[in-house]
Amino acid sequence: MTQKELNSSTDLLRIEQVSQITSLSKSCIRLWVAKGLFPRPLNLSRTLKPFVGEEIRQWIRDRSSEGR
Repeated sequence: MTQKELNSSTDLLRIEQVSQITSLSKSCIRLWVAKGLFPRPLNLSRTLKPFVGEEIRQWIRDRSSEGR
């Protein structure tokens, strides 16, 4: 397994990065998380709540296959 493959399966993303990847606003992401429409972030601390990169990529793949 290459370093890139390892990182892509274990990376943690801040909401700003998720917003860039998905083109969704941070407020939309938070709303969809609350409604159960978007993957929940990890609760590592009171202020650190990163998203699991692979879960975000899977969510995108799922949406891509639905719309085609």
